[in-house]
Formats: sequence, C-alpha cells, structure tokens
Amino acid sequence: MMNYVFPILLVLSFAAAAVQGRMGELSAAVIQGGQDAVSLLLRLASMLCLWGGVMEIAEKSGITRMMAKLLSPLLKLIFPSLRKEKYAMEAISMNVTANILGLGNAATPLGLEAMRRLQEINGEKSTASDEMIVFVVMNTAAMHIIPTTVATLRGQYGSTDPMEIMPASILTSVCALTIAVVVAKLGNVLYRRLPRREAKGGRRLSAVGSKGL
Repeated sequence: MMNYVFPILLVLSFAAAAVQGRMGELSAAVIQGGQDAVSLLLRLASMLCLWGGVMEIAEKSGITRMMAKLLSPLLKLIFPSLRKEKYAMEAISMNVTANILGLGNAATPLGLEAMRRLQEINGEKSTASDEMIVFVVMNTAAMHIIPTTVATLRGQYGSTDPMEIMPASILTSVCALTIAVVVAKLGNVLYRRLPRREAKGGRRLSAVGSKGL
C-alpha cells in the first residue's frame, strides 16, 4: 500500500508546487529535509550506540536474564501454552525487556528471533498461531519504563528536562499494552468461534478466508 501512497504524495506535491509557482520553495524543502534526516540519524546513532552497549553489558552480566525471570510469571499468564517452551519464552522475555528499557531498535532482532521460535512451534505453518498474534501486538505496543529515544530527541532539541515525560509515557504504554493484549486474546477466541463452511474437496475454510489472519 505504501508503495502507492508515497509516489502519489510526491506527484501531488510537485503538481501543487507547479500550479502555485513555488517550485523553488519545494526544491529548498527537499534539500532541507534530506539534511534534517541525516542530522537526526547522527543524533540517534550516539544514543543507540550507548544504550546498545548498555544492553550488551546487561546481557553478559546476567541482568537481562534476571529481568526475564521476573517477567516470567506474567508472560506465562499471557502465553499459557508456552509454559514448557523454554527457548521461545526466553526470546520473548528478552524482547519485552529491551522494550521496557526503551531500546526499540535493540528489541527488533530479539523480536525476530522470538517469532522464529514461535514459528517452529506453530503447527500450521501457513497461518499465524494465537501466540504469534499476541506477541506481535505486544511488540507493537512496546511498553517501556524508560523512553530512551524520545528523551534523546527532546534533549537534542533543547528540552531542559528530557525525562519529564516518563510518568505519562509509562501510563500510556501500560494502557496501550493492556488493551492490545485483551483485544488480541478476544479476537483469537472470536475467530475460533466463527461459523465454518465446507470447501470443495472437503477442506474446511473459515468465514474470513482460507489464509487465516
């Protein structure tokens, strides 16, 4: 979808600038936008290097494993069918830990590893399992205690107290995670209760299509 949206926006921007005789301003905005993007990348790079190193130290020292153990009771409640799947639960715990610390970029490879392990457990390889759906929703909600990335940007743009957003950040992320997990769980239950119909050859198809979610 985005492959169509961006070209359309680009064409409309050039058309509007040409009609209004503001091609010079458009060209300047394009150049300035490129410069701002590179500048933002450099600002974030220092933060990512710092916190990526902190995360590596935490992993080597066993801090992340300790946090994973603390999260284990909650994750077992969310993923009851994975209680005996040690490696999948460990990958999920590491991903959640990285998100809690506000390290979204560090959480990405951990999330991919967790999805790989969940796919190995998944009996229906062509359809996402309930656990995979709930995990994707959790990872997207990304509950965090330390808003590292946002605080860094606030500091770079002159905020005198970059971390003052922490209480609001924690509250909103907890609410987002709770609602996301509840909706995902309810969605999985309702999906299993949808009426089924027989397809040709006797294969059962769901009411929302043969490809699942």
